[in-house]
Amino acid sequence: MNPETISEFIKKAGKPVSFREISDAFTLRASERKKLKRILNELIAQGKLIRNRKGLYFSVHEAKLVTGYFEAHRNGFGFVIPDSPKDTDIFIPPNATMGAMHGDRVVARLEHRRKREGRIIRILERTVKRIVGTVEKSGPIFYIQPRKRNITQQIILAPQDMKVKPGDLVLAEITTYQALNKPLVARLLKVFEKPKTPKEDTEILVYEYELPKRFPQNVSTLSKEVADRGISRRQFKDRVDLRDLPTVTIDGENAKDFDDAVSIKKTRNGFILWVHIADVSHYVTWNSPIDIEARQRATSVYLPDRVIPMLPLELSENLCSLIPKTPRLTFTVELHLDNSGHIKKSLFYPSVIQTAERMTYTSVKKILIDKDKEEIKRYRALVSHFERMAELCEILKDKRRKRGSLDFDLPEPEVLLDIKGDPQAIIKAERNLAHFIIEEFMILANEAVAEFLFSKNIPALYRVHEEPEANKIQYLTKIIRNLGVLKGDLKPSGFYEFIELIKGTPQEEIVNYLILRSLKQARYSPENVGHFGLASRCYTHFTSPIRRYPDLVVHRILKEYLLKGKLSNEKTEELKEILPDIAIHSSRMERRADDVERDAIQIMRVWFMKDKIGEEFLGRVTMVTPEGLRVRLEEYYIEGFLPVSHMSDDFYQYDENRYCLTGVKRKKKFTIGTSLNVRVSRVSLSEREIVFDI
Repeated sequence: MNPETISEFIKKAGKPVSFREISDAFTLRASERKKLKRILNELIAQGKLIRNRKGLYFSVHEAKLVTGYFEAHRNGFGFVIPDSPKDTDIFIPPNATMGAMHGDRVVARLEHRRKREGRIIRILERTVKRIVGTVEKSGPIFYIQPRKRNITQQIILAPQDMKVKPGDLVLAEITTYQALNKPLVARLLKVFEKPKTPKEDTEILVYEYELPKRFPQNVSTLSKEVADRGISRRQFKDRVDLRDLPTVTIDGENAKDFDDAVSIKKTRNGFILWVHIADVSHYVTWNSPIDIEARQRATSVYLPDRVIPMLPLELSENLCSLIPKTPRLTFTVELHLDNSGHIKKSLFYPSVIQTAERMTYTSVKKILIDKDKEEIKRYRALVSHFERMAELCEILKDKRRKRGSLDFDLPEPEVLLDIKGDPQAIIKAERNLAHFIIEEFMILANEAVAEFLFSKNIPALYRVHEEPEANKIQYLTKIIRNLGVLKGDLKPSGFYEFIELIKGTPQEEIVNYLILRSLKQARYSPENVGHFGLASRCYTHFTSPIRRYPDLVVHRILKEYLLKGKLSNEKTEELKEILPDIAIHSSRMERRADDVERDAIQIMRVWFMKDKIGEEFLGRVTMVTPEGLRVRLEEYYIEGFLPVSHMSDDFYQYDENRYCLTGVKRKKKFTIGTSLNVRVSRVSLSEREIVFDI
């Protein structure tokens, strides 16, 4: 008796079954029924079973129900993102949320199949447990206005917590969750002082997202013990010694956790590429204290002024990190490629390396693009290797383009901090040939590992990305047509050609951004459904086990298979049981990391702009809504909002069909990509908002 067999029995029953029926079917003794009850409760918690009011159990799948995470919108509606990548998102109207909050794990019933509209019928897991917000008062009642705008529920403070005053910024813990239209109840945990610096404001963000502030004592102690033991020659046994291979890491200037290193050799028929990845699995074993903490964190979080790591620094920045000219244990992907970039042979094995240099993207660019004489002289012994890497990079990039891989190359913000940690400027982060080299090599290694695991039918975690939904494509097509760069219909299969068509045009960045917004978010799954964005049949994450937990899981699975030549039946069943939960949790933690990183950038933006009220800037429209325009500045990589009420030169109306705001009298039109001059009207540190005048 295990969860799989019980779940299968209930599924095959074809009707709700009682506890007694299940117990009798498995001929359980009285002493075994407690275990059955525990397994049933676990299956309910995982969203695989439902127990109705009569106490009968039935399969979620057979009842045409969907489990997933709720993504709430500030206007009250939301979407259920299904656990299974084969299901499409379900729209949940405001009156059908059952009081679910953003991020809650839920069960939904599909009520309108054609419109993909449904209703939440059960909340499996509450993920929002703490709230940061501003205290407000209505009569005798104190309540909290959350900072996160997608939390729409009213939250009142418990009576014993009336030691606050309106306007206070507080941290509170929800003690009572209520159904729709009833307020939540929270107890006060902390009153924050008004932040005086961006660093203090970011500290509040850490509380807001319930990010871990430190490692548990047992994890820290164990990590120090592991790091103190270090690496000995005894550990080189049963590893391929690649220390004589010219190997480098290539990362950003501020990087400290080096996951990957690369080596290359040109052959008569093509190339041999070695991708060496830190062998974290050698030090962090299944279900050890370090592993349990890493699984819970699931990812490192990178903020402008700090990193909240998945692994303690003794491991992430020392023992596991591929620091220069030091022996390190690695897991190597060795790929033999022809001159067209096709893999002719792939090998995977534990290894030991010693990098020749710690290179930066800037330094490699100086060598390959700028032909900087000083840089070339300094790294003379490696220059030819970088040239081969650049050659292979272009071959791989071209091969990926031809199969339809989407290559947006959209700029990202980079915050430049002064010595005190205040933002000096917020600019577009530069991406150059060195970035593309590492990107192409990591994609290739990830695909090779995924293809191997899939071909052997080994349970694994895949990185999946489904095609965009039809309604989003229709909406996207309408917007892009109005920009005058599209005549026919836009289909997912034609994204690549269209992106290539608009390259170099003024609309390129905006259109790429719109297409990216129409796509689903990539995620982890034990089911391989391919990766739409990369046009890859099979993809996983293998190359960053220091900062991503799924990579560490894939390392362990691959290593065990290579060591034993197969996985035992017990291990296979265990993986099938735990991988879905790891995939769901890792995907959720990744989304949380994205949200907090985006909010941290916004904190830096508002602090940077707070002294610029009244100043004028050239900007470009990035989004049009009935309420106004989102405008990105040309001088700084900063966005703000221009409300319609601040566009006082005319009365503007929103045209949904043409996706623009048009002046009634002067017929002036604002749509995505329109250039305009704006003045900074207001900067709110508390709301993290920048408001413009026209």
